[in-house]
Amino acid sequence: MSDKAVRIQVFGRVQGVGFRYFTRQRAMALGLRGRASNLADGSVEVLAIGESSDVEQLIQWLRQGPPSATVERIVVNRLDALPRGVQGDEFRAY
Repeated sequence: MSDKAVRIQVFGRVQGVGFRYFTRQRAMALGLRGRASNLADGSVEVLAIGESSDVEQLIQWLRQGPPSATVERIVVNRLDALPRGVQGDEFRAY
């Protein structure tokens, strides 16, 4: 079992609809750490670190998102190093 770190950018109607809150809930249920944050272009950035299978489950969930959102597309990039600002065992939404 090895950790995987990814940056996922989610496009669509994903701000102002609780997307980060629901993403945090899902990520915590999967035991992931990282963060979800709004970007200036209207997308949401998700940084997720954890077991590869758990990260993949989150990615699959992000393709649909919560019922209040409309996901148009996602872009997934694997990270070779842990992103700045991700510490401890938490998943934050801000």
